[in-house]
Amino acid sequence: MLRLQKGQYVARSAQTEADIAAAQALRYRAFRAEDGEAGRDSDRFDALCTHILVERARDAKLVCCFRLLPLSDGTEITRSYAAQYYDLSALAGYRGKMVEMGRFCIDPDFAVDPDILRVAWGAMTQFVDDEGVEMLFGCASFAGTVTDSYQDAFAMLRERHLAPSRWLPRVKAPDVFRFARRLVGRRPDAKRAMLTMPPLLRTYLLMGGWVSDHAVVDRDLNTLHVFTGLEISAIPPTRARLLRGVAG
Repeated sequence: MLRLQKGQYVARSAQTEADIAAAQALRYRAFRAEDGEAGRDSDRFDALCTHILVERARDAKLVCCFRLLPLSDGTEITRSYAAQYYDLSALAGYRGKMVEMGRFCIDPDFAVDPDILRVAWGAMTQFVDDEGVEMLFGCASFAGTVTDSYQDAFAMLRERHLAPSRWLPRVKAPDVFRFARRLVGRRPDAKRAMLTMPPLLRTYLLMGGWVSDHAVVDRDLNTLHVFTGLEISAIPPTRARLLRGVAG
C-alpha cells in the first residue's frame, strides 16, 4: 500500500470501493460538473488501475486524485486509455516497464496550493521507484476546446518539446488540432505560454517530458489534450533528487 505524508497532505492508494467512489466524484466535479451538480466520472479503466488519493491530513478531505495503469512494456500499449485517441504503434517496441497516469485532477477550491502537486508527484515517484517503471505517460489536458487562448503554449510545445521521432504518436482521433503544422514560424511568448500551460504538463516538461505533435479535441470532457511521455532516465539529476526527497 502506497502512503506518503508531507506537511498537511497525505497521499495513499485507494483501498475500498468508497475510496474509488470519492475519486470519481472529485473527477466529476473537476471535469464535468456544471453549477455545482454532483455525479461520478467513471469508465472501464477504473477497474484496471491503482487509484491514488491526496487528502488533507487533519480531516481526510480529498483534494486531488489520479489513477495509474501499469504495463509490462510497449507490447501492452493498446490497453491504455490514451490508445483510444492516439496511434501509439511507435511505442509498441518500448522494452521497459511503463505506467499511464490518468484522470489527474485537483479540487478547484484547492487548485492554488502548490504543495498538493508536490505531494502527488512524490507519490508518483514512490510508485515509479517501487515498480521499476522506465516510462511515464498520459494525456495532459487544457481546459475547453477552443485553441485560440493556447496559441503560445502550443507554439512552445512545437518549438521545444515534441516527442523524439522514434516514439512520436500519430493521429487517430477524428478531431485534432495539428499545432506542429499550423504554428510553423510562430515564435511563442514564453511568459504567456507558461501562464496558459496546465500545471501538470509544466511539471512533465520541467522533468524532460515530451508531447505529441497534435492535440485531441475531447468534447466529452471539454478539453484539448496532448499525449505526454517521460522517460525516467531523462529526468535531470537535481530534479530527481528533489522528487525522491519528497517521496522519502
